[in-house]
Amino acid sequence: MSLFKQGRYSGYLRPISYLIDLSIINGLAIFFFFSNIDQVVFIFFTTISWISISIFSKFYEVYRYTREVTIFALTIRQMMLFTLIVFAFFGYYHDLNIYPGTIFKYILFTFLAIAFFKFTIYYLLQKYRVSFGGNYRNTVIYGANKKTLALEHFFNKNPEYGYIHKKTFTIEDKKAYDLKKSFNFIKENAVDEIYCSISELTNTQINEIIDFADNNLKVLKFLPDNKEIYSKKLQYEYYDYIPILTLRVIPLEEPFNMVVKRVFDIIFSVLVVVFLLSWLTPLIAILIKLESKGPVFFKQSRNGFNYKEFDCYKFRSMTPNKNAHLHQATRGDQRITKIGKFIRKTSIDELPQFFNVLFGDMSVVGPRPHMVSHTYMYAKKIDKFMVRHFVKPGITGLAQTSGFRGEVESDKDIIGRVKYDIFYIENWSLLLDIKIIIKTFVNAIKGEDKAY
Repeated sequence: MSLFKQGRYSGYLRPISYLIDLSIINGLAIFFFFSNIDQVVFIFFTTISWISISIFSKFYEVYRYTREVTIFALTIRQMMLFTLIVFAFFGYYHDLNIYPGTIFKYILFTFLAIAFFKFTIYYLLQKYRVSFGGNYRNTVIYGANKKTLALEHFFNKNPEYGYIHKKTFTIEDKKAYDLKKSFNFIKENAVDEIYCSISELTNTQINEIIDFADNNLKVLKFLPDNKEIYSKKLQYEYYDYIPILTLRVIPLEEPFNMVVKRVFDIIFSVLVVVFLLSWLTPLIAILIKLESKGPVFFKQSRNGFNYKEFDCYKFRSMTPNKNAHLHQATRGDQRITKIGKFIRKTSIDELPQFFNVLFGDMSVVGPRPHMVSHTYMYAKKIDKFMVRHFVKPGITGLAQTSGFRGEVESDKDIIGRVKYDIFYIENWSLLLDIKIIIKTFVNAIKGEDKAY
């Protein structure tokens, strides 16, 4: 995948910026202090410190609409904090006899190099958007007034920010305005982001747009006014001087969080594959083969991140049958084998999905993926079901550890599952993932009523 990803997000940019800056910091340190310091200790200390103060100062929270003066201010603040860190290090290792003048030279050159690369990436991205039309987002606006016209002007006059404005829907009679045609337009033109002037819409229409955006994986933002939006989390952003509200903040859209979660997934999955699946797979394979003919592994198409289909792997727990891809296992299901009943009860049948995690299709923790036929059915009848596809699906999830595992016996089950999944998406943290994993392990040992 290329560095400049066309579409909503450019997930590699922030991790690459981290790598460039850390290379500058540690490379210049070796140049200035080569003969005096323990390079391993210094690199470890500065790397941890730089990442920590970057999170605190939001140094890498630079977006396509961020102004140059904001970037410069972030750089100044970051280097001031980093100066304190460097002096703290040499204060602790005062026996190294590094003079303050040398330290200030190191910090000055570091500051200039980091600022140069930060602005270079910023301007190269702008040039890329203008010249090649990449890394863009298609937009529409609901409502015509001074604020929306200013936003439309911003989109059209600033191609370097990477927005292609498709249409502004003028709403003359908001009580009689039908949103269905606009929804069709959004789908047909692959619109990524929807902007709404709240004063131009009724509360019912706002709710319709919210539901449409959630169910079709569209980013929804508001131009604020006096009306109240009922949402747990709203984030302010500024496009030039125009205030914008974002309805839903998803932590896993932040590149740093994406990297943290991916690294955790890889490490955890490798440990499971090496220390558990390496010896357990042959044993399970023998037991499966002894009881019934057929493959050891069962492959099933499921919907994952951004609604893309992927092959989900499990140990086969049923006799081979044509309906395996259409119907869930039910209590007392005659298709389930004896060994299948055991591995389903203990969740051993799910372990091959750690290979899905390594392939990048799944995460260790996330909303459980459904069969393609079920996903299509639930997407039509369960409100906000599609929100689950804003993140990668998981082997286990908050819904599964909260009593919504296994067979969906009624709409109440899937509605409850969706609520927990949305809570997880909006409140993700690495600690929450670890807590869910521990609870999953405990539940597997204790056994669950719906594990059949």
